[in-house]
Amino acid sequence: MKRVLYKKRILLVIFSLLLCVSCVRAMRMQSQADLANLFPKSSDEITAKTKQYIYEAQEKIDKIIAIKPQNRSFETVALALDRVSSFNDLTIFLNVLRVVELVNPDTQVREVAQDNILNIENFFIEQVSNNKRLYEVLFAYNQVVQRENLSEQQKYFLQETIKNYQRLGLGLPEKKLEKIKILQKELGLLQQQYGANIAIDKTKVIVKPKYLAGMDRDFIGALEKNGEGDCILGLDYPTYFAIMDSCEIEETRKKMYIAFNNRAYPENKAVLQEIMEKRDELAKILGFESYVHFDLDDQMAKTPQRVLDFLVLLRERSEKKAQKEFKLLSSNLPAGVTLTQDNKIKPWDEAYIKKCYKKKYFNIDQQKIVEYFPTKHVISKMFELCEQFFGVRFNVTQVKDLWHEDVILVELYSGENILIGYILLDLYPRKNKFTHACSEPIVPVVTGYGPGANIIVTNFAKPTQNKPSLMSLFDMKVLFHELGHALHALLGRTDLATFAGFNVKDDFVEAPSQMLDEWPTQKEILKKISCHYKTKEVLSDEDIEKIVKLDSFAADLYVQERCFKSFLSLQYFSKNQDTDPKKIYDDIRSTMRSHIAMCEQNNMYASFIHLPLPMYAAKYYCYLWAKVFSIDILYEIKKHGFANAEIGKKYVQEVLSKGGSVDPGILLKNFLGRATNYDAFFDRYGLI
Repeated sequence: MKRVLYKKRILLVIFSLLLCVSCVRAMRMQSQADLANLFPKSSDEITAKTKQYIYEAQEKIDKIIAIKPQNRSFETVALALDRVSSFNDLTIFLNVLRVVELVNPDTQVREVAQDNILNIENFFIEQVSNNKRLYEVLFAYNQVVQRENLSEQQKYFLQETIKNYQRLGLGLPEKKLEKIKILQKELGLLQQQYGANIAIDKTKVIVKPKYLAGMDRDFIGALEKNGEGDCILGLDYPTYFAIMDSCEIEETRKKMYIAFNNRAYPENKAVLQEIMEKRDELAKILGFESYVHFDLDDQMAKTPQRVLDFLVLLRERSEKKAQKEFKLLSSNLPAGVTLTQDNKIKPWDEAYIKKCYKKKYFNIDQQKIVEYFPTKHVISKMFELCEQFFGVRFNVTQVKDLWHEDVILVELYSGENILIGYILLDLYPRKNKFTHACSEPIVPVVTGYGPGANIIVTNFAKPTQNKPSLMSLFDMKVLFHELGHALHALLGRTDLATFAGFNVKDDFVEAPSQMLDEWPTQKEILKKISCHYKTKEVLSDEDIEKIVKLDSFAADLYVQERCFKSFLSLQYFSKNQDTDPKKIYDDIRSTMRSHIAMCEQNNMYASFIHLPLPMYAAKYYCYLWAKVFSIDILYEIKKHGFANAEIGKKYVQEVLSKGGSVDPGILLKNFLGRATNYDAFFDRYGLI
C-alpha cells in the first residue's frame, strides 16, 4: 500500500513539474535583459510566440481534463487550472502584448499585437472560461475535496472559481453555452475596436499664436507649427488641460473642448451601441435581468440598487456644495467670460473660471507653483517616502532594448534586499502612444517564483530647451495613483496567481491607488517633494497651505464628475428601452451639474475608455466606492504619520500582501480594527 501511495506521489510531482514547464521562461526573469526579452521586437515574433504558447497551454488544459478521478487533487486540478489561466507563458505574453499595444511606436507591431491579443482572448474564452469539461473536472473534485487539508486561500479559490464558472453559464445546455462563447468573442472584438478608434483619432486644433494668449511662452514654443506659423494643438492630456486652464481666448477653449469630446466620434457611437446590445443579450442568456445585474453580482456592492443608493447620497451631498461654489464663481467671472442666457457656465469656461478665481482670491499662480515640482525630483522624493513607509527600496536605472529610449527601469527590493520586481516608467507623450495614464501588470508575483513586473504609462509634459518636465498637482496625483497600483501588483505575492497583486474585486482595485494619490495633497508630503527647478528652494508653508485649500475648493467637482460617469455607465448597461448612446448621455447630463450648460456637440461617450473594458463596464462607480475605503485608510495612517514604518508594515501585511485571496471587507476590518464608514470621506470632501 505504501509503495502504491509513493508511486502516486511521484506521478503527481512529475505532473506538477510538467505543468510548470510553460512557466519556466517567465520564472527565469532575473535580470534587466530577461525583462527586455519579454517584449517582442517584430510582428513575426508576436505571431510565432502566440502560436507556440497557445499550443503549450492547450496541452496543459488537456492534461487536467484527462486526469483520472482517483488522481485528482488540489495540485493536479485547482493549482494546475490556476497556472494555466493566470500564470504561464501565454498569460504573461498576453500582458506583454497589451503593453505593446499601448506604447510601441511601430504601427505594424501594434496592429499585429492587437490581432493576437484577440486570438489569445478567444482561446481563453473557448478553452478556459467556457470550457465545460474543465468546469466538470473542478466541480467533481470539489465534491471530494474534504479528503485534503486545504488552506483558507485554497478553499476560497475553489469557492470563487466554481461560482464564477456558474455565473458564466457552464451549467447551461450546450446550445446556450455556444451562443455565450460567440457573444464573448464578438464583444472582445468590439472592445478592441472601440479602443483602437480612440488611438487612431489624430484630430488637431490649429490656431494662430495670438489665440493662445495666457499660455506660457515655453508651452507655445514647444508646439508643432505648420508652414504658415500656426500652432498645432494635439488632444493629449498635457496640452488639452493646459489650454482649458489657462488660455484667455474663449474661441480656442471652445474648439479644444469640442474636439476633445468628439474623439472617435461618430465611429464609436455605433460600436458602443453594439456593445450595449450584445452585453444585454449575454446577461439575459445567463439568467440576469440586465448586464448591470450580471456585472455587479460578484462585486462588493452586489446589487445595482445598493450602488444607486450610494451614488444618490454622494450626488445630493456634493450638489449642495456645488451650488454654493457656483454663486461664488458666477459673481467673480474673469474678463471676457460671460454666462449663458439661462445663467449657466459654458462647459469650456469652467476650468478657466476656476483657475482665474484661484489665482485672484487664493493669491496663487499655478504656473509658478509647477516650477517647484520637476518631474525627476518628484519621482525621486516619492520613492524616498515610499521606501520609509512600505519598507522597500527602489533602484532607478536605465534599460536597453525596449521600445523607446525614454523608458526608465525601477527595481523594487524588499527590506531584506530581495528583488521583488520591476517597474517600467514610460512617462512622456509621443506619437501613437496611449494618451491616458495606466498601470499594467506584466508578470504576476507568486509564492516560490521570481520577481514580478509592472509598467506605469503616463503623459506628463516633456522637457523643453529651457525647462525640465514640471508637474501640476493633478500630475502628481496621477503619478502617485499609478505607483499605488504598481505597488499593489508587486507586494501582493500570493500562492495562487489568480489572486496575485491587484487581482481583487473590481470595486476594491482602486482603493490602494487612490489612498496613495492623496499623498500629494498633504502638507508634510508637499514640503518634502517640492524643490524649485532653478533656485532649489522648497515651497513656502504659505503656498503649501494655499495648495491644500485649492484642492479642497475643487473637491466637489471630483465627486460630481465621478457620480455623473458612474450613473452613465450604469445606464448604458441597464435594461434600456432607448439604446441611443447620445440620448442616454444627454438625459443624464441634463439632470446633473445643473449650473453647467450642456453642449449639443459633446459626444464624450465615444471616448469614455472605461465603458468597453470588462473590468469597468457598468462598474465605473468603483472609483467612488473605493475612494471611501481609501480615505478611511488614509485617515488611519495619518493618525500615526506617513513616516511611521509600523503602520506601513501593517498596511502591507493586512491589505496589499493578501492580493485578492481574502474578501476586501475582511482586509479593511483587519487593518482599521472596525468596519469602514463614510466619516473620513465626507470630511475630506467637505460634504458634512
